[in-house]
Amino acid sequence: YTYSTHNTSSCSIMQNARALLFDVFGTCVDWRTTVTNALIQQCRVGLVRRSAIITNDVRVKASAMSDEDWGAFAQEWRNSYYKFTRSLAADASLSWKTVDDHHLESLQELLFDHGLGREDGDFGGLWNHLEVKEMSLIWHKLDPWPDTVAGLETLNTKYETCTLSNGNIALLTDMKEHGGMPFKHIYSSELFNSYKPNPAIYLGAAKRLGLEPSQCVMVAAHLGDLEAAKNCGYHTVYVERSQEEQNQNEEEARKKGFVDIWVGIDEKGFVSAAKKLGISM
Repeated sequence: YTYSTHNTSSCSIMQNARALLFDVFGTCVDWRTTVTNALIQQCRVGLVRRSAIITNDVRVKASAMSDEDWGAFAQEWRNSYYKFTRSLAADASLSWKTVDDHHLESLQELLFDHGLGREDGDFGGLWNHLEVKEMSLIWHKLDPWPDTVAGLETLNTKYETCTLSNGNIALLTDMKEHGGMPFKHIYSSELFNSYKPNPAIYLGAAKRLGLEPSQCVMVAAHLGDLEAAKNCGYHTVYVERSQEEQNQNEEEARKKGFVDIWVGIDEKGFVSAAKKLGISM
């Protein structure tokens, strides 16, 4: 096929497409804002609620954390997720762990590394065990981008819509309900005992839908996800989201030609994707 951003060419390329499969973190939801704001808020709560328990060094560290510092903390947490999922995708011998399990372990490690947690558990840290567990589940409550719900409603008129995320089923189900995102199906890498970009995820999802890969379209804000899907026979839609693509050069991606439809950062996300897929609003 020939890569093109023109609607007519894109629509003809995808005329046999039956299902849109969506990356979720960053593509459908604004994880960065939700997670950062929750960390900032719960830091303030912890400093007040645990004022008599927090050790002085933790208090000094937590009090000095700016909003930007918590944003960087959230990014570190996210980066640990990338490392975790990619390692399991590449090595089938590693023991299976859900994203929820990872998020909790990673948060505990980060709090300790940043001087906000204590080796002796509940005593002296910014949050106790239960509060850390609750914070680790913030990923179940991520807010959608402004165009997500309206875009999905429009896309549902023509396609099967399905999550295809590394997030576990429970996480994705909660996030769908929290954000009111009208996906017709909830699929997770958990169903296939690995993580994207393992080809087993893309091929398994198509098979589960009863479709050929050529009838499936991967929608993502991450070029690596799209390239892996394209290598499995999928069509692809790239939806640019703020700060999401950090690993791959967009100009290089255009030259490689694995993106069929490109929705720019200045467009309206899923709403624009629907128009480019030929759905009249």
